[in-house]
Amino acid sequence: MGQPARRDRRASAGLGPPTRAGRGAVIASVAAFTAIFLAGETWAKWWPYGHKIAAVSGTHVYPGRSILGAPGAAPSWAHAWQFTVAYGKSVWIALVAALLIGAGLQTLLPRPVLARAFGAEGLRGSLGGTLAALPSLMCTCCSAPVTNSLRRSGASRSSSLAYWLANPLLNPAVLVFLALVLPWQFAITRLVVGAVLAVGASVLIARWAPRDPAPAPTAAGDRAGTGAGAPYRFLRALFRLAVVLVPEYFVVVLGVGALRGWLLPLGQAASGWGFAAVLIAACAGTLLVIPTGAEIPVLAALAAAGFATGVSGAVLIALPAVSLPSMVMVGRDLSWRVVALTAAAVMAAALAGAALLTVLS
Repeated sequence: MGQPARRDRRASAGLGPPTRAGRGAVIASVAAFTAIFLAGETWAKWWPYGHKIAAVSGTHVYPGRSILGAPGAAPSWAHAWQFTVAYGKSVWIALVAALLIGAGLQTLLPRPVLARAFGAEGLRGSLGGTLAALPSLMCTCCSAPVTNSLRRSGASRSSSLAYWLANPLLNPAVLVFLALVLPWQFAITRLVVGAVLAVGASVLIARWAPRDPAPAPTAAGDRAGTGAGAPYRFLRALFRLAVVLVPEYFVVVLGVGALRGWLLPLGQAASGWGFAAVLIAACAGTLLVIPTGAEIPVLAALAAAGFATGVSGAVLIALPAVSLPSMVMVGRDLSWRVVALTAAAVMAAALAGAALLTVLS
């Protein structure tokens, strides 16, 4: 019994050919992860957004209004709580799905499989992370648990960072909404600048940041995909993700909700501020948090208020790309220097988006 067990352990670690029992365990674990991914994405994203696209294609009007509220509103507990409740109602299903998928990544998929798919640095790793993000359709905060899990499972920093950025910026559903509701220049600007930021910036940031190894694999991580004790490991990883990420997520969203009126003070009177308004939009949009697609009502409100096209271009990129809550969520796993560089890259990309949208319009 000792020798087959050792062979199974070596096979699960990618050190030798798997036995029949080892192959069965791997297949069962991969099948379990696939079921979690398909069920979570269908429940949270594919089914509701499929219906939403069908509705918007008939009306060419995006439902709902801006979640950010009145610009310039003074901070208050009431504003903070109202925003947090509204935001939570919009994203809780996607956040639950993300936590389940993230726990599955850490415990159900064999490490050698993840290393082959997401272990490369540079352009190859960045493209892998970007392609993996396309079917997820997540906002920046909901993609954070999966980003952390990728990193903890041995994914390279460029691959993990590209996944985090591509989820909100290259979301196919949002690109369709932009094409249906707004002039074509918005969808093109989002696609071009978003691709450059997700693919190109992730490569550069990973290269500029200090080279540190991925988080050391745990014993549970070494057994990922073996099938032995998989339900227990999965529940433990899910608990650890939830107990760390959800409270800090809630607290930071509450703070952003209280300050949102000051963070984006672009009321009607600010429509003549010129480049200052573009700069404010780029900086504030990097900090504010919104659900998937919620930038579209904000863009409509800016247009109705008479803002220049450049302001809309900056909001189009910065508002969905990252947020203060999502940066806090991924900081420990990607490193705080990577997060700071990413925030700076998003602000620069927002200015590029402002310039490109202005040229195209």
